[in-house]
Amino acid sequence: MHTRPLGTGGPRVAPLALGCAGMSDHSAPADEADAIATIRTALDAGVTLLDTADFYGMGHNEDLIRRALRGGDRDKALLSVKFGGLRGPDGAFVGIEGRPAHVKNALAYSLRRLGRDHVDIYRPARLDPATPIEDTIGAISELVRAGYVRHIGLSEVGAETIRRAHAVHPICDVQIEYSLFSRSPETNGILDTCRALGIGVTAYGVLAHGLLTGAYRQPAGGDPRAGWLPRFHPGNLAANLALVERLRPLAEAHGISVAQLATAWVVARSRERGTIVAVLGTRRPHRVEEALAAIGVALNDADLRAIDEAVPAGAVAGTRYAAPLMALLDSESPSTGRTGRES
Repeated sequence: MHTRPLGTGGPRVAPLALGCAGMSDHSAPADEADAIATIRTALDAGVTLLDTADFYGMGHNEDLIRRALRGGDRDKALLSVKFGGLRGPDGAFVGIEGRPAHVKNALAYSLRRLGRDHVDIYRPARLDPATPIEDTIGAISELVRAGYVRHIGLSEVGAETIRRAHAVHPICDVQIEYSLFSRSPETNGILDTCRALGIGVTAYGVLAHGLLTGAYRQPAGGDPRAGWLPRFHPGNLAANLALVERLRPLAEAHGISVAQLATAWVVARSRERGTIVAVLGTRRPHRVEEALAAIGVALNDADLRAIDEAVPAGAVAGTRYAAPLMALLDSESPSTGRTGRES
């Protein structure tokens, strides 16, 4: 499989990465045999970048990955680990932590659960508004020098935060939600900043939490996701599903599904936006195979124009998350005020 460097000096990765969150954190627990088979299917196919976090299943996800990695897999698997999401005994998220002492403590526990002596990419899951990003990245850079971390990444941060972090230590990639339904990284400077600085992008949510699968139908009794995802609100869902239907004939023209078209679109953005890797969040082996077929689809400029006409930027109804969760996203901040905090 064709690989490309994830950022200047970063590891070489496939156009597809595997997001493992749903294997441990989901409304319905994943079958562990399926989850392990999914990880192994991805690795056998050349998808080496596995994305996890210490708070996915409160440690369960890291333990699952350790058990899934066979002898040869341990050398080829690239582990991207997020930290900083604090959870209570009931599983509820209770805060964001980026202080240097927490950075080192969190990595110690992650290494033990993963059964590794290092992680390949280590990143704060969100910006801690009480801790300057320079302090958080400085702490990770010490771990790089000590050999416990290979590369540093960021997640859901704005352009100014990216520049400040990169000035402390080279940033490998920025993880951000990016899909046909989430186009803000194109307009808020994130993609442009990453390209200018030689930073890769790992795009998650490429199927918009299920809306862009092409198989989703409005449930009669409502969807529990509507509580935190406004795009699933009854007033928005019908309009968003109508947008999905506009993609169906374009997908059929290529002999692929809507989900595959949405994935191929994200990968194709690398031509003008720099290295972008699509993070597939799944716990089923056959979904990996479908996504691999998608990245082999060559979308030309005419295809991309047709897709943009079918689903124009900003056409989706509803914000990414409910207001309290949106307020936690430095990447969606209307100004640089949050990223400009100093101690």
